[in-house]
Amino acid sequence: MKWKNRKHQASIAFDSQKVFYTAGMASRAVFTHLQTSPLGLTPQEAENRQSVYGKNEVVHEKKKKPFTTFIKAFINPFIGVLTILVIISFVLDVLMAEPGEQEWTSIIVISTMVICSAILRFRQEWKASESSEALLRMVTNTCHVKRSGCPDSEISITELVPGDVILLAAGDMIPADVRIIEAKDLFVSQSSLTGESDPIEKLPAATHTGGSVVDLENICFMGSNVVSGAAKAVVFATGNDTYLGTIAKSIAGHRAATAFDKGISKVSFLLIRFMLVMIPFVFLINGITKGDWLEAFIFAVSVAVGLTPEMLPMIVTANLSKGAVTMAKKKTIVKDLNAIQNFGAMNILCTDKTGTLTCDQIVLEKYIHADGSTDTGKRILRHAYFNSFFQTGLKNLMDKAILSHVKELELEYLKDDYRKIDEIPFDFTRRRMSVVVEDKQGKRQIITKGALEEMLEICAYAEYDGEVRPMTPELKEKSIETGRQMNLQGMRVLAVAQRSYPDKEHSFAIEDEHDMVLIGFLAFLDPPKQSAAQAVKQLHEHGVEVKVLSGDNDAVVRTIA
Repeated sequence: MKWKNRKHQASIAFDSQKVFYTAGMASRAVFTHLQTSPLGLTPQEAENRQSVYGKNEVVHEKKKKPFTTFIKAFINPFIGVLTILVIISFVLDVLMAEPGEQEWTSIIVISTMVICSAILRFRQEWKASESSEALLRMVTNTCHVKRSGCPDSEISITELVPGDVILLAAGDMIPADVRIIEAKDLFVSQSSLTGESDPIEKLPAATHTGGSVVDLENICFMGSNVVSGAAKAVVFATGNDTYLGTIAKSIAGHRAATAFDKGISKVSFLLIRFMLVMIPFVFLINGITKGDWLEAFIFAVSVAVGLTPEMLPMIVTANLSKGAVTMAKKKTIVKDLNAIQNFGAMNILCTDKTGTLTCDQIVLEKYIHADGSTDTGKRILRHAYFNSFFQTGLKNLMDKAILSHVKELELEYLKDDYRKIDEIPFDFTRRRMSVVVEDKQGKRQIITKGALEEMLEICAYAEYDGEVRPMTPELKEKSIETGRQMNLQGMRVLAVAQRSYPDKEHSFAIEDEHDMVLIGFLAFLDPPKQSAAQAVKQLHEHGVEVKVLSGDNDAVVRTIA
């Protein structure tokens, strides 16, 4: 198979036949077809393919050149009206005037207003464009990739090429169009592509199902998200060759008119309608009464010029630019000056919690027994550490907090006495994940960590006062109250449970998460930013209602808010 250089193609159509062909092949045939292996591409081969296929980037609106941006600054209904008046004034006051009677004043005044307004808009928007480009270069998304001869690593998704083997876990964004090779309880949300909110299960088996490509069970498309489970997949399309890339290319550059744009257009066309009504009316009245039709026409045009607010474009642009400069001092970039008015008209602001209202620096604050007593023996921490360390996929912030805390206590050696047997990946329905580990004596246990309410559903027992007791309604309510009290302190709570001697020896599934023993809780703190309260207060003072969007516990969000 020959790799054709399509990096500079002007137009790329989505090849659905290629997708159906890839979906219908067995896993081994897919590797052969893409000239790769289950171990992935070598770094050298990946580099070679990068030079052929280019970066894994979906087409966006192309960066405008300075000249294009400058011309765009003149494309404005107000300026259009003024330009027409300049032309008419030039014809009447200069070309048709008697020698020595040419009148340049109105032409110079209107032209100056037009040019100054356009230059001011161009300067501000070009500076904002340059700043936003610099910011975009600082932001990167990563994925977990296998490269032959190298350990698994995180790389920027822009470096992916066809033939790369990637690892997916719950919460990951699909970085390219991929064929699933291995999967365990994999559910993917394709709502960004199909509008359907329900997750779709993806399986590695070859399929020949007809219909739409988005219905193929072993194909995942760029832009969709892993809701639950884990998988290994091979990339078969990147960048503009992807399904999402085709959609993006078809709509790139098409921007909907803002409320401000519509308002400007309405005022401009209102002025034009006034002119179209007034010019004939004044022309006829003046011509009939005075009999000098040329003079009547010149007077009618003068009335039209008088009706037009020559300074308005300059005033509007100056005010918008002042707003953009003020926001720039507050570290906010305004790429389109017209967006200033839309921003000022906002009455509801939806904001994330983590990293926006909080510092996004989660730390393990404490770990306690189910009865609320302190875990002096660090048994709960040990089980949580095994769960976080042995799970596959990228670690979330709480996993990293656990690993960091164990490292600080110099307890990393604990993992040396255990080996991983299997795992049950996290998903957003169960809101928990499990690993199966075995010690040197051959004793196996499932260790599960997750959200308190979901964990209590699978716990039949709890450790209270040093002994294992049946999980009665009273103990369950006490556990919920313990978690609620920590939530009210602004802490996020995870429960930890375990079960020894699982019934199955090799392959484990969600059904194995039952009759577990609740051993304790982990409490994490992500403190609010010092500036958050003042910012929210100021928004309320300006009539903006703040809505906090978060997947965290309701009590935690309310405490932070």
